[in-house]
Amino acid sequence: MDSFRLITTYSPWLILACLAVGALYAWLLYSKRMPWSKGINYTLAAVRFVVVSFLCFLLLGPLVRYVKNSTQAPTIVFAMDNSQSVALFSDSVQLQQAQQALQSLRDKLQEQGIQTEVRVLGASDAPQNLSDLKYEAESTNLSELLRNVQLDFEQQNLAGVVLLTDGIVNQGTSPTYSNYSYTIYPVAVGDTVPKKDIVMASMRYNKVNYSGNRFPLEAELQQQGFDGRTVTVQLKENKKVIDRKTVTLKAGQPLQQVPFQVMASGLGKRHYEVEVLPQQGEFTELNNSRSAYIDVVKGKIKVLVAAASPHPDIKALRAAIESNENYETELFIPGLTTLKQQDYDVAVLHQLPGRTAGGDAALNLVRQKNLPALYIVGPQSDIGNFNRLNVGIRINTPGQSDEVTSVINPNFSTFKVAEEATERLQQYPPATVPYGDYQLTPNTETVLYQQVGRVRTNKPLLTVQTVGDRRNAALLASGTWQWRLTETATHENAAVYDKLITNLVQLLTAPRNKKRLNVYPQLNEYSNSDEIRFSAEAYNEALEPIYGQNITLKIRDAEGAEKSFEFANGENQSGVNIGTLPGGRYTYNASARINGSLQQDKGEFVVEEQQLEALHAVADHNLLYQLGTNTGSKLYYPAQLQQLEQDILQAEHKDLIYSTESLNDLVDLKWLFFVILALVCSEWFVRKYNGSY
Repeated sequence: MDSFRLITTYSPWLILACLAVGALYAWLLYSKRMPWSKGINYTLAAVRFVVVSFLCFLLLGPLVRYVKNSTQAPTIVFAMDNSQSVALFSDSVQLQQAQQALQSLRDKLQEQGIQTEVRVLGASDAPQNLSDLKYEAESTNLSELLRNVQLDFEQQNLAGVVLLTDGIVNQGTSPTYSNYSYTIYPVAVGDTVPKKDIVMASMRYNKVNYSGNRFPLEAELQQQGFDGRTVTVQLKENKKVIDRKTVTLKAGQPLQQVPFQVMASGLGKRHYEVEVLPQQGEFTELNNSRSAYIDVVKGKIKVLVAAASPHPDIKALRAAIESNENYETELFIPGLTTLKQQDYDVAVLHQLPGRTAGGDAALNLVRQKNLPALYIVGPQSDIGNFNRLNVGIRINTPGQSDEVTSVINPNFSTFKVAEEATERLQQYPPATVPYGDYQLTPNTETVLYQQVGRVRTNKPLLTVQTVGDRRNAALLASGTWQWRLTETATHENAAVYDKLITNLVQLLTAPRNKKRLNVYPQLNEYSNSDEIRFSAEAYNEALEPIYGQNITLKIRDAEGAEKSFEFANGENQSGVNIGTLPGGRYTYNASARINGSLQQDKGEFVVEEQQLEALHAVADHNLLYQLGTNTGSKLYYPAQLQQLEQDILQAEHKDLIYSTESLNDLVDLKWLFFVILALVCSEWFVRKYNGSY
């Protein structure tokens, strides 16, 4: 029942004063003789009394407290496990009967005044009639389903949840680990009797492997009822059998490993499939195979480290480079090691060209192979020959040296330095640099500046030159081994020094990105139940980002079937959602016309076919029993749904009364203004009509 109450901010006794003021005003105005009847006079006096008294009352700041009550009936949610395993491993007739019985239960609860709602797994739409439920979900996350119910009905009268499921959970945590604020009535379907089956349970492998290397791929077989049986397990690449093994399924050993050694050939994403050939009497063949998508990349980046002579810097540089497992170094020092003729990706030249003979072989190799290089200048460097290399910086020195520390150029953004760099660089000991003047070419950026004492100069210490698709770098410091040693001693690691060197090597080996259109999937790998999203970036000729470009995206599967999508890139990087795709390797090509110029981009991604619902054929009714017990209920089977109805009704779930209270100033009520105005106007009209003012 709704109610309201009048509250004053002053003493209620002042209301008498308001009435007295109104009465006095009416008496003074209407006590003298008037040209109308006494009845009209008393009526006008009463109107004036009411108006004046009420206006005085409003000066007391009265408040109106309004309480509105609403009743909410209890709600029972029918949470339906619509995953594929329920249909695969349950008796179809019994399952259909259970759906019809639950719909009948829902109708009876609604007749009793209990509200009902339906929820299913994932983002699927719940059916209006439970008999129409389709079991299509490719994974089961009961914890998420029940948690979403709790969130959706957090402020409502949630009386309980009827949960139809087989108890098989293959994603998320077990629902028994969570606490629920409502009663769960689990209805168990599925079969708890183990099936005679062979399952390709899992595979273990490295997702990235180097071309030309052999890598291990290990499959894990799980079996029930085939003890002593000999089976064939075959490995396929792009549906072609490349290896085959015969395995005897041992009694008392439900899990067995089947190892393969695979040669990584070619580059890019490779599709491998391990399959156990079906056996007579198997319950299902859906779980007999699993796929692996492996990214085969070029072998480790080979770095030539060449030096004029032995120096502690060399060990520090090699340690920093090899801190990244994708890099390997080859050392060349004239007279000590031999220069191996290999396909190097980048060179680090320490004090080369030098004043002594012997380093020409490394310099010639760099020129012949057109290798990007990091040049490190020191006391043994031949500055004249260094200047003739045209690596972006020219040094004019009288032959003297200086001791400097380093400071980051805040405007350099080609790569990111470690977060701790600013602090740790200040702790590095001084390094030796050539004293003199420095001239930079227009295509050269400064990474580090020289600092003398506490004075920062505009002299470069580390530079990067870009010429077409090739880069070179120059470090004008000798003795940087002390930087790495000091950082390790102070911080137990050399994160800043190592990242600086590896970033330089990575920058030198990466071709300059001149693409003005960059289209890419937000993930490199998806499952067949994931929605796939693409993002896009577009740039003008100055490589500044621009938006609103119309982009055409074409997706092609391994069979050549193609899908096309049109979208525009935006500042929020929302991109395009192309929906779900079947498992497989896909390539894509994107194109857009930017300022009249056709720009293109391409790439590939993988969708993994997950047969999660076929892996476990045995229903887990123990989980459902525990779930019911934890929430004050019990486990029900399809034949016991009449008992479930009685238990829900006997629980006597009550309606909840929700009260909302509002407190408003009486003077804010607009209708009162019009009432007072009507009274005043009426009084004025009667007085005027009867010949008075």
